[in-house]
Parts: sequence; structure tokens; C-alpha cells
Amino acid sequence: MDRKILVVSGVMLAVLAGGWLTWENQRTPPSEPAAAQKMGVSVTTALAQRRTQPVVLEANGYVASVNSVEIHPQISNVISRVHIKEGQFVKAGEAIFSLDERADQANLLKAEAQLAKDRATLADLERQFGRQKELRQKGFVSQGATDAIQSQLEAQQATLRADQAALEGARVSLSFNTLRAPVSGRVGAINVYPGSLVQPNTGMLATITQLDPIYVSFTLPERELPSLMAATKSRAVTIIATLPNSQLAREGRLSFIDNAVDSQNGTIRVKGLFPNADHGLWPGAYVGIRISVQELKDVVMVPLAAVVNAVDGTHLYTVSNDETVQRRKIEILHNFGTLAAIKGLEGGERVVVDGTQNLRPGMRVREAVSDKAKPAADSKPAPI
Repeated sequence: MDRKILVVSGVMLAVLAGGWLTWENQRTPPSEPAAAQKMGVSVTTALAQRRTQPVVLEANGYVASVNSVEIHPQISNVISRVHIKEGQFVKAGEAIFSLDERADQANLLKAEAQLAKDRATLADLERQFGRQKELRQKGFVSQGATDAIQSQLEAQQATLRADQAALEGARVSLSFNTLRAPVSGRVGAINVYPGSLVQPNTGMLATITQLDPIYVSFTLPERELPSLMAATKSRAVTIIATLPNSQLAREGRLSFIDNAVDSQNGTIRVKGLFPNADHGLWPGAYVGIRISVQELKDVVMVPLAAVVNAVDGTHLYTVSNDETVQRRKIEILHNFGTLAAIKGLEGGERVVVDGTQNLRPGMRVREAVSDKAKPAADSKPAPI
């Protein structure tokens, strides 16, 4: 009996000891979390800096010719001579095609002969009218006879004017037989040869594309339109174009802003005019565009990762000298890739870049250190 009592007592003592240990563990928090709370939440910070930052817009565009003309004949005729070659550069006014002009040359000669004949008839009527007036003054002829000669003279003068118009028309028709370059540029593919019959309603004979100067066309988001318009009022806006796989940048100027925003995609069409004497920009080629529209002077710059967008507005966390964080409301003026220009800070503050999701105002923080780096008590935030 005594033995059973001892066994039961031992079991009860073991249960009581286990319960006491469990209660003690729940009452006393672990030592490691307490130390971590004392040290603060691990974050990465950077310094907010004041500086002058240009606002540069980037876009992709394509090269387009200022003038690209299709050459068509104005009359039906046969090609007698082709003065150019494919790919040749021509100047404005240079002859490029000649048509068979023999029929039009004959019509011109006929018009010149008719004009000479009618001019001689007019001269004879002028002499007759002069004599008729002298006879009328002496009373040898009636007024009716004088008026009849005058009518014939006026009719012949009208005939002469018609002959002159016909002669000018013949000259114009003859000029249609020589096709000249309307602009300076490069000739494309030639689609006819000597002996080809051409007509106004048939296909084009060739194209001439102007290469210098040349356009670069691109689009910008409509939100950039106010700053773009403001820049054009104050100065000549410079555009930098870069060809793919090339480090050579070309400088041009803004020459055109479309008169309406594309409602389908919310963009505005823009063109820049570039000198192209070396023909480095070729029509249809894609280029990268950089255009500076304004300059933000003495603005506060912070990493974009530090900005927190919340329901109650945009804010970030700054770190005080006592290593606690404060919540600061800000306004983003412009994004620059990984940086942002903001309003709401004075500059020089330490802002939390990484670890903002765990922060509350007043919490203590510490600068995160890489595993390979040696911890230091005076660790400093990285500059942006």
C-alpha cells in the first residue's frame, strides 16, 4: 500500500513540474525577439538630394521623308529617253524622262504660223482703217463704211489674241514631253524604258524621295502635351535621335505637333526636322528619341522604391536621428526611371527604400547590412 502511494505521489509531482515549466515559458518571452525589437526593424535607406534635373522624354519613332513625289505623265505618249538611273540623286528641275515630242512640236509650229498669218491680216486692216478715217474726214465715204472696217479690225484683234492663247497651249503641251524632277532627292525604282507607252491613268514612272533635311516622326503620351507646348513657346526644342545598334546621336529640332490627340490610344503625333547631308537617316528606319521639354531646378530627388501609394495618399518614411521613422506625405512631380522628383521634403533626409511594408510611425529601425559586410554602428545610407 505504501508503495502505491509513493508511485502516485511521484506522478503528481512530475505533472505539477511540467505545468510549472509550461507556464513559465509562456510568461517569459524569448530572448532573441526581445533583442531584435530593441535593435529595430531592418531597412535600407538613401539620402534625399536636391539638384537640378532635366525632364527628358523618350520614345520610339521612324524616319520619314519631307517630300516623296510619284512621277506620272500628264499626256499619253511614248518614252523616247530615260535620263536617270535607279538610285541616282537628282536636283530639282533636272530632266528625268523625255517623251516623243514630234507631234506636239508640229502643233507648236502650226500655232506659230497661224499667229503670223493673223498678225499680217491685222496689220492690213489697221492700214485700211487709217485710210478710211482720212476719207471720212474729207467726206468721200459714209460713216457706215468706216464702221464696217473698224468692226473687221476689232474682230481680227480678238482672233490674234486667240492665236496667242493657242500658241501658249501648244508650248505647254510640248513641255509635258519633258518630265523634270519637282524636288531634289534620290530616285527609286524606274518602271518604264524607252519605247514604253505611258498614260496619265497608268502607274507611276518612278519616285523621288528627299533625304536632306528629313523628318523623324513619333508619338508622345497626351499627358506630356502641356510641357511640350510650354517648351515650344520659350525656346527651340532640341530632339536627339539614335539609330539602333549605334552610339551616334543626331540632333534636330521640333518642327510639328499634331492639332489633335489620338482618342484611340491617348497619344499626340510629333515630328522633328533633322539635317541629313550624309544620308545617315534613311526613310522607314526606326530610331530612339530623346527630347528635353523642361528643367526642374533645385528639386528633391528620392528613389522611386521609397514612395508608398496608399488609400489616403502618397507618402514615404523618413528616419530621424533617434533611428525612428516618421510618415511624410509627398507629391510626385515627375518620374525618372528609378528616381522621382517630389514635393514635401527639404532635402538631406534619410528615406526608407526597402522594408516599408513592415513600418509604422514611431518604430525604431536599423540599417540593413549585407551578409558579407561587417556590421558597423555608424552605418550610413547610400546616396542616390
